[in-house]
Amino acid sequence: QVQLVESGGGLVQPGGSLRLSCAASGSIFSINIMGWYRQAPGKERELVATITSGGSRTYADSVKGRFTISRDNGKNTVYLQMNSLKPEDTAVYYCNIRSLPTSWKSFDYWGQGTQVTVSS
Repeated sequence: QVQLVESGGGLVQPGGSLRLSCAASGSIFSINIMGWYRQAPGKERELVATITSGGSRTYADSVKGRFTISRDNGKNTVYLQMNSLKPEDTAVYYCNIRSLPTSWKSFDYWGQGTQVTVSS
């Protein structure tokens, strides 16, 4: 089946940058949405950014102007460039892919998560 592996997390100071990567393997339908979600202690998992196989992007208001999502369809890999990081960005970041084989069906796959800590 589909497997997602995240990498690139770590500890950075406020104002610093990190680049997260998520590589998908397995049977990936060509029409899909890849994205990043995050979950901070005591909070629900929230959407950070998504990008469709056609290149359309969405961002949470809290990260607009600071984060950039991109993808390499040939590698089935999605990236999240995070700049101007703030302590409130601290969370476990999860990669997601939503396969869209039809207009009425979808299948979600999740990575194991990578820790991002922003602290002085």
